[in-house]
Amino acid sequence: MRNRRRIARWVLACVLLAAAFAASCTAGVSPALRSLSPRGRAAGYLTAAWHTSAPAQINNPAQEPSAPPERHAQQSQKRVTSYTLAPNTYAKARHLSRISFLLRFFLPFYEIGLLALTLRWGWSSKFRDWAEAASSRRLIQAVIYSSLFLLAFTLPQLPVAAWMQWLLRRYDLVVQGWASWLWDQIKTQILITIVGTIVIAGLFRAIRKSPRRWWFYFWLASIPVTAFFIFISPLVIDPLFNKFEPLQSHDPALVDSLERVVARAGLTISPQRMFWMNASAKVNFVNAYVTGIGASKRVVVWDTTIEKMTNPQILFVFGHEMGHYVLGHIPKGLALLEALFFLLFYIGFRLSNRVLQKRSQAWRIHAPDDWASLPVYAGILLLLLFVATPITNGMSRYFEHQADQYGLEVTHGITPDSGQVAAQSFQILGEIDMEDPAPSRLEIWWFWDHPWIGDRIKFALEYDPWSKGKSAEFVK
Repeated sequence: MRNRRRIARWVLACVLLAAAFAASCTAGVSPALRSLSPRGRAAGYLTAAWHTSAPAQINNPAQEPSAPPERHAQQSQKRVTSYTLAPNTYAKARHLSRISFLLRFFLPFYEIGLLALTLRWGWSSKFRDWAEAASSRRLIQAVIYSSLFLLAFTLPQLPVAAWMQWLLRRYDLVVQGWASWLWDQIKTQILITIVGTIVIAGLFRAIRKSPRRWWFYFWLASIPVTAFFIFISPLVIDPLFNKFEPLQSHDPALVDSLERVVARAGLTISPQRMFWMNASAKVNFVNAYVTGIGASKRVVVWDTTIEKMTNPQILFVFGHEMGHYVLGHIPKGLALLEALFFLLFYIGFRLSNRVLQKRSQAWRIHAPDDWASLPVYAGILLLLLFVATPITNGMSRYFEHQADQYGLEVTHGITPDSGQVAAQSFQILGEIDMEDPAPSRLEIWWFWDHPWIGDRIKFALEYDPWSKGKSAEFVK
């Protein structure tokens, strides 16, 4: 039920577009945890647009022995009346939340600071000089400059990402070994370089061709590019980071149950498009989601989900994810976010012109279409996107609430007491995700892309139009 919440932060996120692919291997990590990772945050703006993932579930064997599946199933069916945590888990959740809150402020400005240093220390202009000395062809220059710039930007973030990995391992939220983690970082960097080079070349071509309207043409190009990555992600990107197999070969009974929910939703998803993912090799989270569009659309259920949740709870999580598709949240979200980016691109264009007029000489930038000017465009958009965070998160929270409601409606009559099942699902996910039990409303408003889990449990328990003789809003 965790969407990864946003869409590409297009000059820098387009530059770092391939970072979104790495988020495929952490699908399901809560926004609070994912925000600890510099790459995870950058990736989230794009992946959330199409890859709506459930919050993660963990056990903490360092503190409490792992329960066998039968015992866990019994515990997960206890009646829930509100979101509560055991004292030990409560303290850990609050501590983790405080760290996350501080890093949500720190990381955007850390990234902006890195970009500022590439200008102040003359790295960007040196990368430009080396690229132009190597070849007079713009494409080759783009490859050289982009590779150097992206490496200089991402390497200083690697220690932060490593610290995050250490923290998540300490809290037993992930089990991925360091060698596997480093290999994922290498694959991510390769993708960043390939895609980033293409996008940077396209950006500066637009600036050269139309110095006054490049921001509009670049914004326009972001629409089909986003749709393209939504399509190819489950086919090309996700398998680079995780193992997928037909769900039918692992849990035929679950396939039958999912098909009942799919049929009630009025969708057509054949068993051949339902996949099992080996998430337990890296994380202790649980997740079930729908991803892709058109010919790439598919259902994915993690092995940890099958092990740690009951079938009715999986169906609710899955029903929530289908809600994003049936209610058109992907096209609606893209449309709203593209409208926002239209405004941000224009503001960024005006601000970057002013900055370049004042600082070009000091930073050895020859013109707006100089490769060395890239950190200016990227830094300004990063700042604008940080300011716009409450807007994008507010939209995401609204969509997530609608998906919660859809999940309740589509499973009503399929699972007994669907409201209680949903509340149990939220409680489990909150416990194992270590979701903050007492966040401030200001913090939720600014940084949370999902409603607080306590509010979601309350809604699940209270939403019951059928007992009042009314019909459901979304699923008739």
